Amino acid sequence: MKRAASSLLRTLVRSGKRQSSAVSKIVTALFAAPAAAKPKRKRKPATKVAKAPPRARAVPATPRRTVPSVAMHVPPSPGKWLASHFSAPPGIGTPGRRMSYWLYLPNNPPEDTQRKGLPLLVMLHGCQQTATQFAQGTRMNQWAEQMGYAVLYPQQLVSTHAQRCWKWYDRATQEGGGDVPIIVGMIDKVMTQYAIDRSRIYIAGISAGAGMANIIALNHPHLFAAVGLHSGPVFGAGHNTIGALGVMQHGAALRADAAAHEVMTRHPQFPGMPAILIQGAGDNVVRPINQMQLARQSQLLNRLSTAPKITHKPQGRSGRHNAHQLHDFYEGRKLLLRVAHIADLEHAWSGGDPALAFNAKAGPDASKMMLEFFSRHQRA
Repeated sequence: MKRAASSLLRTLVRSGKRQSSAVSKIVTALFAAPAAAKPKRKRKPATKVAKAPPRARAVPATPRRTVPSVAMHVPPSPGKWLASHFSAPPGIGTPGRRMSYWLYLPNNPPEDTQRKGLPLLVMLHGCQQTATQFAQGTRMNQWAEQMGYAVLYPQQLVSTHAQRCWKWYDRATQEGGGDVPIIVGMIDKVMTQYAIDRSRIYIAGISAGAGMANIIALNHPHLFAAVGLHSGPVFGAGHNTIGALGVMQHGAALRADAAAHEVMTRHPQFPGMPAILIQGAGDNVVRPINQMQLARQSQLLNRLSTAPKITHKPQGRSGRHNAHQLHDFYEGRKLLLRVAHIADLEHAWSGGDPALAFNAKAGPDASKMMLEFFSRHQRA
């Protein structure tokens, strides 16, 4: 395996100079061994308001190999920023396993939202990110405040993966095991504690977080009204670290269609899963072939047979927005699949805070795009 990994690493680094460092970091992250478990400290069970971390400062474009436990500070939104954890009870994942999460609750949601309950968005970070870094880099809380969303940010344990990668390539996880029941249990906890509209629950992520978000949505299709995947790997392939690297670079070949059919076989009454897929044309870490195959899977899962409506968006003035294409797939007048392909974007959140790694300053703003797409969908 070491010889195969070395060979594949050399191939990836040769694939392009612009992102060779990023590719190397992701490869290192995938092959990193889980950190040794630390002794558990007793904590008060009550949810607490998270303290503001230190003031922001610029960081290199490529993150350090170590993962900080506290993110840098950006101007806070006016809502509540709560820190808590979920401990798996018997029958859910590994009993007693404890996963931290952060929750944003908007300060002044719209009147109809106060009456029906808040829509909930679950956001899953990528490798070498923390939940708080992901929240700050995407600026999702600022948009959630404007549009009246609660946002839940689970955080992968370093005891599971030293670089906090979600194991989207693990076969058991893809079939609904691994971290899936822990995150679903966490969502259920939040829904019981706060006024959440159960017909408007969404899940999104970037990179490994996008892969994990897709897995959770496809294994619990009646829970989620839509999914948002940014720079994510195609579903249903990999099954080990070597295979995961192959998927990131080359997609899943014939496994793409087969994996979608397997989902529908496991869920004969599969209700469809509206999706927005965002991808940078210059991404050499998770290459655009993955978006093409995710779009194909989504067409199958949503039973879409008509040609898309294609919209070309030119580059904005002063380079504030990259040129991009939107491929929109409708069922009647209902938009079920939006595929956004963005020129000049590498492996980074579009329109994010460039002070944090894996965020690109130039738009379009992926956070705004996702919330606008989600607002079109709810479960009956």
